[in-house]
Amino acid sequence: MGLFSAILALAGCKASAGDKAFESVDVTKFVEVISDSTVTRLDVRTAEEYAEGHIEGALNIDVLADGFEQKAEQALAKDKTVALYCRSGRRSKKAADILSSKGYQVVELNTGYQGWTGTGQPVVK
Repeated sequence: MGLFSAILALAGCKASAGDKAFESVDVTKFVEVISDSTVTRLDVRTAEEYAEGHIEGALNIDVLADGFEQKAEQALAKDKTVALYCRSGRRSKKAADILSSKGYQVVELNTGYQGWTGTGQPVVK
């Protein structure tokens, strides 16, 4: 019985802290992901940054603002992939961690908006 309990305990373990529960991708893959009309685009920068330019169709919820989780849960559907980005990729990883821990399927742009614009991708201003 001890071996059986040990196997059950191991099977229930979560991935180590170094493992991500979301996919971090480059611009080319991000373009592919967001070409699917069922994917929700999410900009997690400040409203000011968003107003200066963003990816077309992206919602804006500032990951560093109070109430991020509540706003995200009101605006996002758990049955749709969320493709998110920030300026450089730091805040988006924080947002991706938060949302994936809440059960969302998340794809994160690892180079952020700077990487997006640096490859000449279109933006809305």
